[in-house]
Amino acid sequence: MIKIIGLGPGAPEALTIGAVNALEEGKNVYFRTEKHPTVDYLKKRMKDFKTYDHYYEVSENFDEVYSSIANDIIKNYNDLEEIIYAVPGHPLVAEKSVFNLINLCDEKGIKYEIVPAVSFIDAMMDVLKIDPIEGLKVIDAFDINNQVLDKRIGTIITQVYNPLIASEVKLRLLDYYNDDTEIYFVRAAGIVGEESVRKIPIYELDMQEDIDYLTSIYIPKDMNNKKDFNDLVEIVDTLRGENGCPWDMEQTHESIKNQLLEEAYELVDSINNDDIDGMIEELGDVLLHVVFHASIGKDDGYFNIYDVIGSICDKMIYRHPHVFGDLDVSNSSEVLDNWEDLKKKEKHFETITDEMKAVAKALPALIRANKVQKKAAKVGFDWEKVEEAALKVEEELKEVLDVYKSNNKEKIKGEVGDLIFACVNVARLLKIDEEEALNSTIKKFINRFSFIENEAIKNNKTLNEMTLEEMDEIWNRAKGEEFDKNKKDL
Repeated sequence: MIKIIGLGPGAPEALTIGAVNALEEGKNVYFRTEKHPTVDYLKKRMKDFKTYDHYYEVSENFDEVYSSIANDIIKNYNDLEEIIYAVPGHPLVAEKSVFNLINLCDEKGIKYEIVPAVSFIDAMMDVLKIDPIEGLKVIDAFDINNQVLDKRIGTIITQVYNPLIASEVKLRLLDYYNDDTEIYFVRAAGIVGEESVRKIPIYELDMQEDIDYLTSIYIPKDMNNKKDFNDLVEIVDTLRGENGCPWDMEQTHESIKNQLLEEAYELVDSINNDDIDGMIEELGDVLLHVVFHASIGKDDGYFNIYDVIGSICDKMIYRHPHVFGDLDVSNSSEVLDNWEDLKKKEKHFETITDEMKAVAKALPALIRANKVQKKAAKVGFDWEKVEEAALKVEEELKEVLDVYKSNNKEKIKGEVGDLIFACVNVARLLKIDEEEALNSTIKKFINRFSFIENEAIKNNKTLNEMTLEEMDEIWNRAKGEEFDKNKKDL
């Protein structure tokens, strides 16, 4: 049998009688580490023991250490058939080597016994007067990047072994908490004469001089700390709740759908202007609409925010088999091709027409036209040369001129649409984003028109008092100044 014994948090008084008897009477005793105050006490009462401290020096990471320990114990057990393995604290609290060992024992049908002990959590709760019924999360410092921190419950972070690990923990905490948040620095909890407990701000965590293998920290529950996603969900639910805002309570998916488009466009403006503060604000506005629609869906009984999150998570995993599966890709082009293939299967598209019809009708018409044209181009239905597409623009313009004097508005609209569609073809073949091109022209038009208006003001005129010929002359001057400026920039 393999007997797995807990050594408690460090004070000899925390050792159980069962643990002491087993260690004193047992054979083939292995300590995970000799660097524990309880081991110093036990040395005087034991004849012989071995430790696994050397694995910490030769292994590349702690996972390798704990795996090597478990495998070595099994190997020695096969030779000895009786082993005692002793670890700090409680064997089943933050002891990965123990869980590795238990899994191996289960696989190989080896009997084992757990001799429990006071854990470091008990010592922390005692020294900090924590009641776990109010919520308590325990995190291994080495696994902190895989953990979700939550200001709504107290959090213990153990195994803050050295300043480097403390620095990594600090950086992770600063993602969730304000940098001046007060936390408890706890060293040697429960060990008389060595215990040290003090409050420090998070930003000073890695500056403590007494950080070692007995160090843990505690972050108290603090509902007033940095706002998180759950705060936003609660705020929206409150606004739409019984005593909330009358306007928010009245909204439907239909009533606010266009506002979402507006917020998305404002976000794009911030990106185009390289406005970081604007991006933060506009991303918040877009996120608000996502949560708001989810709140409406929850109230209507159809879906909630977790359905939305679950859906996009499933989609991202399904559409990235080269990351979450075993598909091999060599470049981003293959990624996009595979994405489209998976989308076809997911949406049950059987024809190119199905794909064209699925292009969102709410998209700006220029973008929608581009996407539809690309669908056709994939099967060869496209112009071979940009010159051919340009001739089509001339043809469509002639057709517009042929009908523009008629009173048939539908016919005129159709021909103008054909002309714009043909222009998109030219832009696409030239690899020019038609939306950006048109927006650039709009900006240029506004700048030139502003030049005309400013000239009029200088001459104490209004635009209504100027002739078209006068405005054209100033317009051409504006073009000339733009040309000179561009030439100078080159």
